[in-house]
Amino acid sequence: MQTQVMFYLLNDDKVNDADKGADAINSSAAFYHACLQASYFYRQNQRVFIYTQDKESAEQIDELLWAFDSDSFVPHNLIGEGPKQGAAVEIGNQAPRGRRPVLINLTSTVPSFANQFQFIVDFVPSDETLKQQARDRFRACRQLGFIVNNQAVTEQ
Repeated sequence: MQTQVMFYLLNDDKVNDADKGADAINSSAAFYHACLQASYFYRQNQRVFIYTQDKESAEQIDELLWAFDSDSFVPHNLIGEGPKQGAAVEIGNQAPRGRRPVLINLTSTVPSFANQFQFIVDFVPSDETLKQQARDRFRACRQLGFIVNNQAVTEQ
């Protein structure tokens, strides 16, 4: 089966300048949409791995998911915590231990283990430097033979 990748074009102009930095793909817009996507795939009975740049970002996503949707909880845990097979949504800055069909990438590169996923979600921030990194990931995904598409997100 060929891996499919969806790049979501973010309109994160409203993100505070304080949030912009070397790894600003970890913007509030990207984190919010990562939680939204994790929630969507969980409701489709898909197991998800959210891959982050560093441990602090993983912990931030973990906290966001606790408070994300007050009407329905999304079972999640940091990698190495929780049940033996992990919760429906696992978060970490290292390669996942088990197989999962969905990867949500919040890093500046395409992970070396990306080909083990059926579907990958990635984000294109509006910041020009980060947009260029996203273009590089887009090209890398195509070179790996993935089916790559993009779509603008609608603010909610």
